[in-house]
Amino acid sequence: GRSDAVTFGISLEYLKKHHPKFLWIALGEGDDWTHARRYDRYLDYLHVVDSYLEELWTTIESMKSYRGKTSLILVPDHGRGVTPEDWVEHEEGIPGAENIWVAVIGPDTPDLGEAGPAAPVQLRDIAATILRFFDLDPTEFNPESGPPIDLAVGPVSATSAPEPFEVDRNVAVPMRDGVMLRANVWTPASGGPFPTLVYRTPYGKDATEEWYTTHLRAVERGYAVVLQDVRGRYESEGDFDPYKNEGRDGYDTIEWAAAQPWSNGSVGTFGLSYPGAVQWLAAVEGPPHLKAMVPAMTFSTPRNFFYSGGVFDASWIPWIHNSIAPDIRRRKDLSGPRTAEEASTIWETAGHEMRTRLPLDSLDEFREAAPFYFEWLDHTPDDPWWDWAEIRGHYDQVSAAVLNLSGWYDEAYGPEGATTNFNGLVASRENDATARTALVLGPWIHGVDSVAQTRTGDLEFGPAAAIDYDDLVLRWMDHYLKGIDNGVDTEPPVRTFLMGEDRWHGHDSWPPPGTGPMSLYLFAGDPPTSAGVLTTAAPEAERVSTSFVSDPENPVTDRYVEFGPHDYRDLAGTEGVLVFDSPPLEQDLEVTGPISAEIYLSCDCPDTDLWVRLLDVAPDGSAFNLMSPGLDVMRASYRELERGRQLLEPGTVYRLDYGNLMTSNLFRKGHRIRVQISTAFAPHFSRNLHSGELETTAKSLRSAVVSIHHDARYPSRITLPVVNRQSASE
Repeated sequence: GRSDAVTFGISLEYLKKHHPKFLWIALGEGDDWTHARRYDRYLDYLHVVDSYLEELWTTIESMKSYRGKTSLILVPDHGRGVTPEDWVEHEEGIPGAENIWVAVIGPDTPDLGEAGPAAPVQLRDIAATILRFFDLDPTEFNPESGPPIDLAVGPVSATSAPEPFEVDRNVAVPMRDGVMLRANVWTPASGGPFPTLVYRTPYGKDATEEWYTTHLRAVERGYAVVLQDVRGRYESEGDFDPYKNEGRDGYDTIEWAAAQPWSNGSVGTFGLSYPGAVQWLAAVEGPPHLKAMVPAMTFSTPRNFFYSGGVFDASWIPWIHNSIAPDIRRRKDLSGPRTAEEASTIWETAGHEMRTRLPLDSLDEFREAAPFYFEWLDHTPDDPWWDWAEIRGHYDQVSAAVLNLSGWYDEAYGPEGATTNFNGLVASRENDATARTALVLGPWIHGVDSVAQTRTGDLEFGPAAAIDYDDLVLRWMDHYLKGIDNGVDTEPPVRTFLMGEDRWHGHDSWPPPGTGPMSLYLFAGDPPTSAGVLTTAAPEAERVSTSFVSDPENPVTDRYVEFGPHDYRDLAGTEGVLVFDSPPLEQDLEVTGPISAEIYLSCDCPDTDLWVRLLDVAPDGSAFNLMSPGLDVMRASYRELERGRQLLEPGTVYRLDYGNLMTSNLFRKGHRIRVQISTAFAPHFSRNLHSGELETTAKSLRSAVVSIHHDARYPSRITLPVVNRQSASE
């Protein structure tokens, strides 16, 4: 509940004040964490684990860079009778263990043993533990009245409490066609009018208030904030047709907000993923009062969003099933799951079958709730129908200052969208005094939560990897909406995180200056059945190729559920996979920027897909991917998308050009560079049938023999942007 969450947050303020070096809170997952999440801005590092001591302690041991710093570990008891003494046996031999203070949280329960039921751990229990750490009596603590002592020392003063705010819920916002959208309007309780921020979402404006903190911190800094359900979602009227109405509706909402008595007419927008896309779709409509925007982890083109490289993105299926269809069924009184919880339960057992079902248009579960899905399938990626969602080519219609944000392990459209949109704005504003745009690319997966973490997937990137998303957004708004001289306009316009070195670097442009191309050519292994080789020398032999059998009935599969860096060494030698490795590097090699690949292919079938993945192979054999699936796939029949679909002639060699791969990675001395090739990487994208028919309407599969050519006439290669630090901008 709210009072528990406030208690928790104020308790964290105490801890942060008295232990500013480092704070780590380990909590069990549960509903209470939803409320606590809004206070993670008080944490230098946050990691969520379950209640098992072994897992938690193993995690601590792995955090070598944090040893010796003051840490607080809060362990949820969950009714298992855990005590601080249980930690004693683990402390021996751990550097810095004496600086770790451990507290067990939870209701007083008997030791129920491993098989006992889990008792709930409430935020009030956590807050009480923190307060006792400061010798304060939790029973005398009223969370609604603020801290019992001032954080600075002495009695609490009126100015030490957070600035009060007012919330007007379900405010009607009229659209040009008469449809009413609903919004929650947050304003400071006094003063005004205020610069105004708009956030539009299909996931529920009320849920947004529980999930995120940007609106709270914005109001504290003197902004009015409009949180709106988009058309056809939750409290807003109309029918939901993803992305189709967001340009006009976004324009109307921005202009409505600017005209309200609590607004000073300067409007900014923020949000990530869908709430990022709605910003661009509105911005290209040219709303005159839109002054600044921070679209994060979103696209530049529907051709690299609904599809990628000509292949349909299969993640739309769980998105519709779990996040979109339930509320539509509730609104329209349709059969099927009507809550996210019900949908997720069904997905656990039916999800794999739904995601792999052929043809794609046989998902009758979506007929009533998601007719837009079938409309998407009716239009191939080369169809001009998709132009309604194009951002490319419309940058001269955008006047706002734009901060672009994505991650190297974001959904594939994220880094491509951020870099393309950034460069598009720079080009369109070449005659302006300043481009008023910036680009931030970190080592993150998709989502606001990920940018606050130092660990992504199976790799730890250190404390520099975590950023304060709210502060990033609000600093941008402070400058362009309030006119505060905070340095935003003098900082390097491009900031990239160099993985492997685990540091941020600033650049004047994207790609960074000071990079030069290094081509690595594919060679067959010796013997040919072994792994192939990458070398800087171009091939001179004639008629050399490496072939493998591609079976769409048993596609090469990603065994990891979550995106992020993972160890894919096991795929080397797997049927349907080719790998080509460089020799061990004799010195560190930095690769930052767009990566291109030129692959020559033939097939005994009329069509196939081809994945070209880039990995960093350590001396121990671990092979970590450098980007998420999607930037590195192409359907051969769409090798020239602008010319439409062109089927293959069996035995003819075709050139496939890849231009969307990108990363920033320091390949360490002794590491190898690996190119991994396959025709599938399930379940992320739809399967190529190898028949020449499209999987949208057909289901007959056949195996095929695919050949990768690498000789003097067909020199398959990957070209890396290598950074010369002496000439690069730091």
